[in-house]
Amino acid sequence: MMVKNRQASESILEVDFRAPIGSPAGVEVLDLGGLRRRNLASLERLQRPNFHQLIAPSDGCLRFMVDFEDYAAAPGDWLWVRPGQVQSWGDLTGVEGTLILFEDDFLDPETAETARADEPGAPTRFRPDHPGALESARAHLESEFRALGDLPLSVHLTAMRHLIAVLVLRLAHAGAAEAPAGEVSETFKRFRYAVERSFTETHRVDDYAARLGYSPRTLARAAFAATGSGAKEFIDRRVVLEAKRLLAHSDRTAAKIARDLGFKDPTNFSKYFQQRTGQTPIEFRADARRRPGVTPR
Repeated sequence: MMVKNRQASESILEVDFRAPIGSPAGVEVLDLGGLRRRNLASLERLQRPNFHQLIAPSDGCLRFMVDFEDYAAAPGDWLWVRPGQVQSWGDLTGVEGTLILFEDDFLDPETAETARADEPGAPTRFRPDHPGALESARAHLESEFRALGDLPLSVHLTAMRHLIAVLVLRLAHAGAAEAPAGEVSETFKRFRYAVERSFTETHRVDDYAARLGYSPRTLARAAFAATGSGAKEFIDRRVVLEAKRLLAHSDRTAAKIARDLGFKDPTNFSKYFQQRTGQTPIEFRADARRRPGVTPR
């Protein structure tokens, strides 16, 4: 098996990466048909892998949920699911394709930055206008993975790392189906990482502006150029995403989650969440935990 499951609560499987016996650590390439045959029971559960997944259907329509957004991926589409995102597989009957797994530190830092590999809120589904180069990169990667033993192990691992780099760089610049990337300035990068570090402490744009040495208007412009939304909405989306994850995948009370996310009053958290999702935290938790599958986006 390529993973080892740890049950953290009644509602989620925390999934660790484990390389197949005899293969180099950090990466695996397998087909969706084989995955369906050997992991059907766990695939039906909500799960949170701690590694990257690149999914390329070649036949059939793959239905897949990532962080409470539902997708339908047809041949030619790609899905990129990042470590820590919550996922659920739909019915894999009749679906064929390739699944590529690699750990977060498998890419070199420059590639990870250029490909936006660790960016919170990065796009999930891609529809390349010119899929031929991606398909060539995928086929080359799969061929190299199957050719274990043709080269010394250290050389094989280096080749795999370079081939993964080619694939993610091409994928990241192939165009996102749901939200094409805008201008990611250095200002926005600093803001994004500050939010990731501190969104449980403050939800105010003014606080981030003061910490980073920018005006609130500068942050607003940088966020809009990169994401199409303002700085406050960017912060709120991150807070709401974490709230959804905690509500669906932990047994903490809504009051405890409110405190964990920086709200002094649970009532304020409930209003904040409902204004942005249309549901109370308790309603969202109930829906998430009885979710039978996914519907196409």
